[in-house]
Amino acid sequence: MIRSMTGFGKATAAYDDKTVSIEIKSVNHRYFEMYARTPRSCMQLEDLIRSQLQKKIVRGKIEVNVNISFTGSEDVKISVNKELLKNYLDAFNEISEEFSLKNDVSASIALRIPDALVSETKEMDMDKLWSEVLPVLEEAVDALIDLRTREGGRIAEDIISKCEFIKENVKYIEARSEKLVGEYETKLRNRIIQLLGDTHVDEQRLLTEVAIMADKVAIDEEITRLNSHCAALAEMFESGESNGKKMDFIIQEMNREVNTISSKIGDIDITKKIIELKNCIEKIREQIQNIE
Repeated sequence: MIRSMTGFGKATAAYDDKTVSIEIKSVNHRYFEMYARTPRSCMQLEDLIRSQLQKKIVRGKIEVNVNISFTGSEDVKISVNKELLKNYLDAFNEISEEFSLKNDVSASIALRIPDALVSETKEMDMDKLWSEVLPVLEEAVDALIDLRTREGGRIAEDIISKCEFIKENVKYIEARSEKLVGEYETKLRNRIIQLLGDTHVDEQRLLTEVAIMADKVAIDEEITRLNSHCAALAEMFESGESNGKKMDFIIQEMNREVNTISSKIGDIDITKKIIELKNCIEKIREQIQNIE
């Protein structure tokens, strides 16, 4: 399936001692690039998350936010730094006695002293934690891919339509180019007669000039390659092959052929079609930048 690189997915699951919530956002990028925000105590999850995402996502800049809220109290132990408090209280008493000040230090005031309370987090079982995070991650990734696929489908429909437009214009250019040599011969003959009057026209010299002109404006190869590139691009979209890099290469080649035709032929009608083709190809190129 054709997939966009822009999307969003979210999933949440509640367990006995924790709630796991994951959000995934993705935007355009030439390669796969992932940033993960996890709780400090769970930073080991980042490599596991990256490995899991790379199984399902080829390209894009991915931002993963992992939020884990622990509901149990057994994971965190709060203790009092008694030695530190004793030193502070001794200092308070000394100041109170020496300067005749009221010592009104209460427990709430004492606990505001920096580092008076020490929190210790019990070491987590990472295997168990990963087994709980993984299904939430997969659900969020599936939601992300679903959105990217739906957006990719809309892009594909539009580009297939544009490919049809390109083919119609190429047909016109091909038909119009076939008439140019005949028109040139007629103009050249009339010009010679206008300049030389009733003087006999050297048919051999005239045919030589026409042949030279025909060789200069020959675009058969460019038309063939342009049609081939257009067909290959349309086939990729119709088959659902999501390969943005390959599509981008095809677009570059299509643009190259159009530029070559433009440089060979100065016909005003063909020039108008060339401008339309370039505009259409540029629009396709911009959309392809968002395809995985």
